[in-house]
Amino acid sequence: MTQSSNRIFDELARLATDAAGAAQGVRREVETVMRTQIERLIKDMDIATREEVEVLREMVVAAREENERLEARIKALEEKQG
Repeated sequence: MTQSSNRIFDELARLATDAAGAAQGVRREVETVMRTQIERLIKDMDIATREEVEVLREMVVAAREENERLEARIKALEEKQG
């Protein structure tokens, strides 16, 4: 009887191990599908990339500096004129 109960426990352990491996495979598959769907959703939303945001930021900084330079020039011309 001891040998038969050991065999049952061995079979149960093997079954549990197989079930855990199958669950991990399913989890990986679900993660892959979700990642693909999320990437597709983000791509369809037409969101700016980090590089595009950085380029725009540099353009804004350059425009602000040019604006400040022109304000100083206008102020100097107005002081000279009046």
